[in-house]
Amino acid sequence: MQTRKLGNTDIDVSLICLGTMTWGEQNTESEAFEQLDYATEAGVNFIDAAEMYPVPPRAETQGLTEQYLGNWLARRGRRDDLVIASKVAGPGNGLTYLRNGPRLTREHIREACETSLKRLQTDYIDLYQVHWPDRSTNFFGQLGYQQPGGELDPH
Repeated sequence: MQTRKLGNTDIDVSLICLGTMTWGEQNTESEAFEQLDYATEAGVNFIDAAEMYPVPPRAETQGLTEQYLGNWLARRGRRDDLVIASKVAGPGNGLTYLRNGPRLTREHIREACETSLKRLQTDYIDLYQVHWPDRSTNFFGQLGYQQPGGELDPH
């Protein structure tokens, strides 16, 4: 498996990143384990998760993806072999059940990260990202974002 540096770091990540957004909705925990075993045996070391997964997002399944990954890590003991990415959800996509409406405040980010760490059964996340911006923006192919009180943004 070929690798590349993650941004400007000295962390080597596989060219293929295993996405996990279906675990807990479309895939069972045992299927998640099979996928992780297969991917890591093939040299994949980069795993992507998010606090809001699985999709479609629902309060009843929220967090299962990270929980499945955490259970696999606990059973396989391979944490140091992997680069794990996860994401904090900002407001968007109707996730009002997360922290009574997720925001990207210091308190919300800290709570989201600590909760993800517990589900992942680890004490660190290698790459932590924002899933939804805390502002109006184009996404999912929607165009024509208009700044509040401003002109239509042509980009």
